[in-house]
Amino acid sequence: MLVAGALAPLPLGAQVSLGAQITPVLTRADPVPGGSSLTELRFTSPLLYGTVDVLGARVRFHVTLDGEGWTMPHGELATGDFGEGWEDRRHPHTWAHELLVSATDLPLLPGGVHWSLTAGKGFAPYGTDDPMMRPALIFPVNHHWAQILERALAILGARGGPVTLEGAIFNGDEPERWDQWPNWRRFGDSWSARALVQASAAVELQASYAHVKSPENRAGAGPDQDKVSVSARLERPLGAGRIYGLAEWAYNAEAAGFFKFYSGLAEAQWSRAAHRVYLRLERTDRPEDQRVFGNPFRTVRPLLESSIIGITRWLVATGGYGRALTPARLPVHVEGIAEAEYAHVTRLTGLFDPAAQYGRNDLWMFSVALRIAAGGPMHRMGRYGVAAGGGPSAMGHMEGMD
Repeated sequence: MLVAGALAPLPLGAQVSLGAQITPVLTRADPVPGGSSLTELRFTSPLLYGTVDVLGARVRFHVTLDGEGWTMPHGELATGDFGEGWEDRRHPHTWAHELLVSATDLPLLPGGVHWSLTAGKGFAPYGTDDPMMRPALIFPVNHHWAQILERALAILGARGGPVTLEGAIFNGDEPERWDQWPNWRRFGDSWSARALVQASAAVELQASYAHVKSPENRAGAGPDQDKVSVSARLERPLGAGRIYGLAEWAYNAEAAGFFKFYSGLAEAQWSRAAHRVYLRLERTDRPEDQRVFGNPFRTVRPLLESSIIGITRWLVATGGYGRALTPARLPVHVEGIAEAEYAHVTRLTGLFDPAAQYGRNDLWMFSVALRIAAGGPMHRMGRYGVAAGGGPSAMGHMEGMD
């Protein structure tokens, strides 16, 4: 699943950048629902991605294809994760992760204001970068509080100086299967707005709001969500290496505020040549929904407000180390990663008792992986048009050995 590629000229003045990656991950979770431990090997993030620029990059096509529906149809062990009908597993993403086209400055406006229009399937302008492009292997608990992904959308953006403003309409329903398209009849029933401020060359500030109609009931009969996200991101050289940091706060209100969920997360990474170390700290509230009989990793779908039987709070610390295993001059880059995660879960409200579900309140995960990548760096998913000027993702490329 590796395709090498880099920026190269094509007919009609087009420029294309292609890349691919896949990450085999061996994870042991102790405990899992039921109180036992479980070890699994999964091939995560099998991605083919690329951009095509025409008209001097004033028109850009984004494509990201994800094969997790084939490589991990039963999800990935990730204690504390939830969303799209999964509990304590990360769901496989849909095969068409991003399929979008952006037109920028067509026509060019006076006064130094740049604008863009983006349409297709991808990330709504809300929240922070997809965890797939950030340092840790295992996704944070707050993935569905901090990002809105895989929607059919239209985005209008404008940038003046260091400030970028975006607004979008999209369908509220989350995917129920990896091969499912958005419910086109619901297009436009949800919306979001985001402000980005490039405070300096190293610091980016973000604030966003979204109203999402019935995300967990495809027919539209479920409760709506109102979401707020605020974050600060740092990336710059530090001595002989490079430092990356992210701090975010997210709030999610469901069923007109009857249920309220909060999340705070901070993560940092220092990298130098072939080495990197990282740490992530998180406190997130999670809804506890009715589980499928005989499968504690799945919830009853479609969800209604009556399905929520409690709220738990997750305190999670994740740390890891990565080392490039191939020289930088090779077209294929391989990185070995080791990661450990500790979580403490408590009941906030409702009937759900985490100690009864897991056998105790303290949970561990240990993972080892190989991240294999080729071609150009991955763009920052969710940054389209005038918002795409923030450079590659934190994990957009891997440095080779000295």
